[in-house]
Amino acid sequence: MKPHSSLDSATWYLKYFALPLTVGAITMYKILDCFSNRKRRVALQGKVVVITGASSGIGEALAHALYEQGSKVVLAARREGELNRVKQDLIAKKLDLPVEEPVVLPLDLADLDQVENFVQKVYEICGHIDILINNGGITHRGAIVHTKLEVDQQIMCVNYFGTVALTKAILPKMVERQSGHIAFVSSVQGLIAIPGRSAYAAAKHAMQAFADSLRAEMHQHNINVTVISPGYVKTAISLNALTGTGDKHGVMDPSTAAGLSPEYCAVKIMDSIVNKEKEIIISQFMPKLAVFVRRSMPSFYFWYMARRATKSPIY
Repeated sequence: MKPHSSLDSATWYLKYFALPLTVGAITMYKILDCFSNRKRRVALQGKVVVITGASSGIGEALAHALYEQGSKVVLAARREGELNRVKQDLIAKKLDLPVEEPVVLPLDLADLDQVENFVQKVYEICGHIDILINNGGITHRGAIVHTKLEVDQQIMCVNYFGTVALTKAILPKMVERQSGHIAFVSSVQGLIAIPGRSAYAAAKHAMQAFADSLRAEMHQHNINVTVISPGYVKTAISLNALTGTGDKHGVMDPSTAAGLSPEYCAVKIMDSIVNKEKEIIISQFMPKLAVFVRRSMPSFYFWYMARRATKSPIY
């Protein structure tokens, strides 16, 4: 059938091309989404998942995403009241599958002496750990010259040493079981560094290196390691950032306010674990471009960052 006028052409186009294509695309999306959900449930239902930094932001969103797939989630963070709020929000969900009650266990990653006792409690309650998601951490806003060494130490202790201590504490039993998955929620700034974020970027770079070594060593024990590098995410991370003096930044950065949603990131992180990916970047275009430029055109990257630091000095 051939159209005879512009109106007939439009009608013909809608009827025989646009509409079938749209319906086909929607149908395919639903099929793929159904397949993805099925794959997630098979991989995650009944698994014991420990999430640090679970009281807000990406950690809280991960708790919801994993609980909805039937995982037994262990919620860890400093603020026990907020953890209990998250737990009640999870329990209130009406799910179509059996799922065990979430576990709340306070943990301050800055206090390394807490870690062994925390892991022992998890094993006493849950018996084992299938997945550890190292998500807890703090960030930094301040020029190097105006940042006290104590701030560098605090951020390194929480973001790196606390994470390393927790990972090492759970490893022996994972190795014994020859099974497990360890995920590190790093940052794009674990791959590049920008002015005003020296302490944070250094800790995330260290985490990246530790995870790469861990991945190689754990391959023989059937333990998977995934590093997730988010870009800007709309959380309270910039509000809680430490300044050079150690005070709270208390400002929502425009880039953070316009960031990706924690829920979107949580699904991407969950899928990276299900698919046993080694590393992923979850970000807008510009941070991904920055990573590419840093790797392929370092001289240009160094020039641009120096220019950025000069035009917008950080104090």
